[in-house]
Amino acid sequence: MPGGPQRAGADQPPPFGETRAVGTDLGAVDLDVSAAVNGRLDGLLAERTAQARDLDPVFASDLAARVARFTLEGGKRTRAQFLWWALRACGGTVGDAEAALRIGSALELIQTCALIHDDVMDGSRLRRGQPAVHAELEGQYAGCVSAAQSGRFGESAAILAGDLALVWADDIVADTGLSPERAERVRALWSAMRMEMVAGQYLDIQGQVTSTRSLAHAIRAACLKSALYSVERPLALGAALADADDSTTAALCSAGRCVGIAFQLRDDLNDIFGTGQGGKPSGGDIRSGKPTYLVAVAEARAQARDDRGALNVLRDSLGRPGLSPDGLARVREVLVSTGARATTEAKIDRLAAQGMRHLESATLDLAGRDRLRTLLWSATGTSSVGTAVSAGSHPAPPPAPSLLVAADGIRQ
Repeated sequence: MPGGPQRAGADQPPPFGETRAVGTDLGAVDLDVSAAVNGRLDGLLAERTAQARDLDPVFASDLAARVARFTLEGGKRTRAQFLWWALRACGGTVGDAEAALRIGSALELIQTCALIHDDVMDGSRLRRGQPAVHAELEGQYAGCVSAAQSGRFGESAAILAGDLALVWADDIVADTGLSPERAERVRALWSAMRMEMVAGQYLDIQGQVTSTRSLAHAIRAACLKSALYSVERPLALGAALADADDSTTAALCSAGRCVGIAFQLRDDLNDIFGTGQGGKPSGGDIRSGKPTYLVAVAEARAQARDDRGALNVLRDSLGRPGLSPDGLARVREVLVSTGARATTEAKIDRLAAQGMRHLESATLDLAGRDRLRTLLWSATGTSSVGTAVSAGSHPAPPPAPSLLVAADGIRQ
């Protein structure tokens, strides 16, 4: 259906690339969503850091300014882009744009919260090639107390910094002008997303301490800690702001679930076979003993083959913070020899293709759908754009992804 869905009584959205004289310039945002979100973030964070200065100058300089700087200076604004293009694909108008940019900004602050807390939980001292927030705060006060006290202070202060980012995100959403019906949908999605993110992070650290390596646990954690809050919920928020119907929203959510899990599996692969994530050295997941799908497959395959050598390498390497580069290389060899790497790559490809089929099943504005397709493919790290489905086709979608798992991962 050319032109996509329309809401009764709503203004027609302008063609992509055109401008509107009133309200937010949709065409300008379309051309550079990241820049538009950065502009909103800059203004919103300036207001909040000014409020912090009124409370206390030390609090403002140590925490509020750090949270603002961390948020503004890093990130690709991927979550905000998912929200924006879901809005546009669902027929969002100029009247929806300001709310979308504000809630997109709030998503970036949620990401700030998650990253700051994640670095504390992982004991990671680097983020984006710079000292992590807790390491920076520790260093600032290192001369005042003992090393143990400064380390504890840095972690405690970073937890508060993450909390502050979360508070600001919630305030921005609460202060965004929406109709009662739309506000109810947004609040429900926002509430669910926050709890899902915490649940996923908990399963991550609980899996580390209990050495849980099951495929079911790995996929469930990947879905909760990444797929939902990184892809599915931003898409759902965009659809909610555009008053999309239930079937369109469901198709977008199913696409986001598949791609979000693929995104996390790709991240796991990059952590050990790439150059590391977020400016950190490679192999962080192995050294911390994270219960990833990649490792779960390797362990299951090694056990099935009674490959004692591979099992010994995994047992002796996982959860060892001081694992040497040679030790990490041996883990890589096991992940390849057991077929875990190839299995994970194949699962990413299947999930990406399944996500595209869900996307193509939705009735969307064609230009918006094209942009969403590109974003979703990019998130999976695949280079097969357009090969799984042809543009404009609407095949019957497969069943929505489940958190239940079969022998090789999620049931598809």
